[in-house]
Amino acid sequence: MSSKVNRGSWRCFARLAAALAAAALASAQAPPEARIKIDTERVVGQVDARLFGNFAEHLGRCIYGGIYDEGSPLADADGFRKDVIDAVKGLNVSLLRWPGGNFVSGYHWEDGIGPREKRPVRRDDAWGALESNRFGTDEFLRYCERVGAEPYVCINAGLGTIEEARHWVEYCNEADHTYYADLRRANGRDKPWNVKIWGLGNEIDGPWQLGHRNAEDYAKFALEAAKAMRRADDSIKLIASGSSNFSPGYDWIGWNRTVLDYLKNDIDYLSLHTYIGNRDNNFEKFLAAGSDIDRRIAIVDGLIKAAREGQTARRPIYIAFDEWNVWYRTCCGTEFETGRKGLEERYNAEDALAMGMFLNSFIRRADVVKVANLAQLVNVIAPIVTSKNGLFLQTIYWPLVEYGKQRGNQSLDALVTSPTYDYDGRQVGYLDVSATWDEKSRRAFLNVLNRSSKLDIAARIASAGGKVPSEIAVWEMNHPDLKAVNTFEDDKKVRPTTRTIAVIPTGDGFVYKFPAHSLTILTLKLE
Repeated sequence: MSSKVNRGSWRCFARLAAALAAAALASAQAPPEARIKIDTERVVGQVDARLFGNFAEHLGRCIYGGIYDEGSPLADADGFRKDVIDAVKGLNVSLLRWPGGNFVSGYHWEDGIGPREKRPVRRDDAWGALESNRFGTDEFLRYCERVGAEPYVCINAGLGTIEEARHWVEYCNEADHTYYADLRRANGRDKPWNVKIWGLGNEIDGPWQLGHRNAEDYAKFALEAAKAMRRADDSIKLIASGSSNFSPGYDWIGWNRTVLDYLKNDIDYLSLHTYIGNRDNNFEKFLAAGSDIDRRIAIVDGLIKAAREGQTARRPIYIAFDEWNVWYRTCCGTEFETGRKGLEERYNAEDALAMGMFLNSFIRRADVVKVANLAQLVNVIAPIVTSKNGLFLQTIYWPLVEYGKQRGNQSLDALVTSPTYDYDGRQVGYLDVSATWDEKSRRAFLNVLNRSSKLDIAARIASAGGKVPSEIAVWEMNHPDLKAVNTFEDDKKVRPTTRTIAVIPTGDGFVYKFPAHSLTILTLKLE
């Protein structure tokens, strides 16, 4: 073969190899395809307003120096920080849980009423602090009125008594002239506070809890407490303490089964708690924790359904996810060691995305998850951080605000197909999706978390109604640096962006590309 032919063959081969390499590169860089289809008739349940609750515990600077700051130039006449009130109103907190948390299992509510100068200072043996009791029941309930939140009071089921719980309900809710109602009047409140949501203790299955009990002993106590509290006010709603103990080998399912078996005729909710963290700096594993939340909800829903088969009173029972958040940097050691840290997490961009992961799980199961409380409100694992001179809003504040606008909507069972990845032997979709529908405004909301650290994912979004708008509103939380945080000096570093974009409908849908490591809410007006 001549050298001329050899050179020609080599050039052809080189061009072919280059073309194949370019095609392979283009294929590797092409965004994976996904599909999201919504049908406004596939309703799961209503997104309860109480899903957008919060939690204020006597821990660190949550109450003192956060909510309540006597003597501060930033506080009002009642000692409430005015700048915090504005931030809480912006968060639109629906339901505020108090006073704990671990704190409540050693708390005696009568220490925190009456003239402040006569209230006793006590040891807080939950977190190793001193409790002044200058912020108590009346201050908390007045604060709820001030910020427009419904109060949720948790009783002391640790070292407390049934009698104490019954008297607390009477103090808050009795309209007639009884001893505790008149004590409330003497303390400045004539009409009842009318507290409707009451918790029957906190995390009693945890050995870290003062007054820790086994499931049967707790259930017997809670049953009698429920009876006594309803005798004081039969209109209240009660939340039983579900399992929060995830120690290896611990039978958390058994705890919940026993509690439900005893209390199935007397409670309205069973509580669940979950905290997550990115300890090994693996973003995709961190956000795959949503599959664990989904699994827990499904298991507990099954336990509730089984328990209700044996009900004599057909009382519905729902899930109250009344503690949830990202918490790992300021965690662990003994309770006193943890308490000394103050739990003042500084949240970054990836933590903001985790808010969408949690809320997507709750919204997808809006049929059974009816209460949720982010832990906590100010300074302590919180969206709001204060100093003596002001405050700043952490990255997690903004998704909470935006999702909260969907309260009252109908949760939709969206059809989602997405590229997947492996998490603990299970396949998890990169796109984590919830959808809601507002019949009055004819708007559908698509809440989409892209859990991929690197891949933009293009999804075809379709409507079963066959018609999609040519223009959509986009809210997006994203930042090139997943570790970026807001600070007192710059609390605008990690903020959402909003825009309205034109789309090109084809058939019953259109294509939208969700950026890597992003949380997006699309609003579609459907005619």
